[in-house]
Amino acid sequence: MKLNISESQNIEFKQSWRDEYIKWLSAFGNTDGGKLYIGVDDKGEIKGIDNAKKLLEDIPNKVRDILGIMVDVNLLQDEDKEYIEIITDKYPYPISYKGSYYYRSGSTTQELKGVALDKFLLGKQGKTWDSVPVPYFGATDLDPYAFKLFREKASKKKRIDPELLKESDDVLVDKLRLREGDYLKRAAALLFSKEPMKYVMGSMIKIGYFKSNTELIYQDVIEGNLFEQVDKVMELIFTKYLSAFITYEGIQRVESFPISELAFREALINAVVHKDYSSQNSIQISVYDDKLLMWNAGDLPQNWTIDTLLRKHTSEPHNPLIAYPFFLAGYIESWGRGIEKIIEESQKFNGITPQ
Repeated sequence: MKLNISESQNIEFKQSWRDEYIKWLSAFGNTDGGKLYIGVDDKGEIKGIDNAKKLLEDIPNKVRDILGIMVDVNLLQDEDKEYIEIITDKYPYPISYKGSYYYRSGSTTQELKGVALDKFLLGKQGKTWDSVPVPYFGATDLDPYAFKLFREKASKKKRIDPELLKESDDVLVDKLRLREGDYLKRAAALLFSKEPMKYVMGSMIKIGYFKSNTELIYQDVIEGNLFEQVDKVMELIFTKYLSAFITYEGIQRVESFPISELAFREALINAVVHKDYSSQNSIQISVYDDKLLMWNAGDLPQNWTIDTLLRKHTSEPHNPLIAYPFFLAGYIESWGRGIEKIIEESQKFNGITPQ
């Protein structure tokens, strides 16, 4: 008989038991939970096992001793063949297998290392990358101009109590939740420090004008706080990198650009706010005669697809402590509508009625 399920992120088949498969159970616990079937081949055909009753006792004890968690182990039968189902729940804390951490991606079990491991452990603690405190970064490293820029923009949007904007920079940092104990957080370094690159490598934007993929004509590198970066890039793109079409309405000169300014601004802010800054890679904007490409490091929230982005969805900012001040300052108009807004503005710009 063949099971009417197939291997996936939550399902794994093994024809016989080996203690190393406890690694798979740790991966289920670290992801969304799952089921491991023993006595079933890769195609889902039930082959059966001879030592099922012994495994019913051994597996729960070994999992408890090695992983420190409990699993449900069930004996199943198909005619004269016995096989085992091991059910692992999703755990709210990280599960280590002999000092390493594993995760399910599709139907594979992968060891988490480096940046991916850092992100996983932070997520299990309910933290995000931008909420981590930064040693050797204090009040003297903050830039009064960055706070002035934020106050000016936030005052116009009126999304924050005007009285709070009159408070000191130190109070504002606390109200924006940019401090933990005696330390300022990474978000504070990107939003309000004098030299963000000193604390977060790659926190800059590169713009290049290309004649071909290999022929770079000129370029700019934009550094500074994130508010400043957005403003500078907007200015450079529409004064230096894009050629305006000149027309006249009567005697009045009219300039129009080949792309929607509103759509580009939304895409730029999306890149800045949702970037995975732990990658240490810069945001890159490549301008050609007939196209403009924008790239930033990052990935979609778990279980999201491109289709998720194109329909109504919740807001899950990669860097919520960065996103909130951007919202208060009016850079973000409505959370969770970034891609939708880019498409709508581009359609309007090209004379297409948005669907």
